[in-house]
Amino acid sequence: MIEINNVSKWYGKFQVLTDCTTNVAKGDVVVVCGPSGSGKSTLIKTVNALEPIQQGDIVVDGIKVNDPKTNLPKLRSRVGMVFQHFELFPHLSITENLALAQRKVLGRPRDEAEATGLKLLERVGLKAHAHKFPGQLSGGQQQRVAIARALAMNPIAMLFDEPTSALDPEMISEVLDIMVQLAHEGMTMMVVTHEMGFARKVANRVIFMDEGHIVEDAGKEEFFSTERCARAQQFLSKILQH
Repeated sequence: MIEINNVSKWYGKFQVLTDCTTNVAKGDVVVVCGPSGSGKSTLIKTVNALEPIQQGDIVVDGIKVNDPKTNLPKLRSRVGMVFQHFELFPHLSITENLALAQRKVLGRPRDEAEATGLKLLERVGLKAHAHKFPGQLSGGQQQRVAIARALAMNPIAMLFDEPTSALDPEMISEVLDIMVQLAHEGMTMMVVTHEMGFARKVANRVIFMDEGHIVEDAGKEEFFSTERCARAQQFLSKILQH
């Protein structure tokens, strides 16, 4: 579903990704972890060209992302993206937030777009809040709306960029529960997160990044049970203590 081949990226003279290669099969859940500044968020954003690359190739469902001829808006409509900070439109109701991209990008009529949005709000447990505005919801509720909004586009894969890092601890589980449900339903997912409990529960593979390199790329059982490289062990020892 997603192929990342020898990808490198620079910000000016600073190399943020170096020769990164991995792939995500249909239905896989791949967790990407690593210390701050390791390049994990940049890597996930290259998958739908929110971050352009200077070297290598990225292919999503047979479409070469970094080909100048690729219709990026169309591609992005098929690859859902959930950000750290929800990115909801504050002046639109929750229903309008869910319907907007469906209408503008997919060309769905308003009634159909709103009906789809309401169905997905029910799925994430927020149908009663359909007429509220984002500012009237908690952070966890807003993130669940953001997930519903991404799902409304019928994506072939979902990208999550630290979806729980801006949330209070009590709200994290309500978002992770939705993500676990998606994983069990077979959604193809790449998830940048520090939530190792989530990784242990549903990930097929764990990628560990450091200083722009993919240092480890292993099956979940192998990643948590085998002697990892020194940098990954140091990272895990700090994160699993809490």
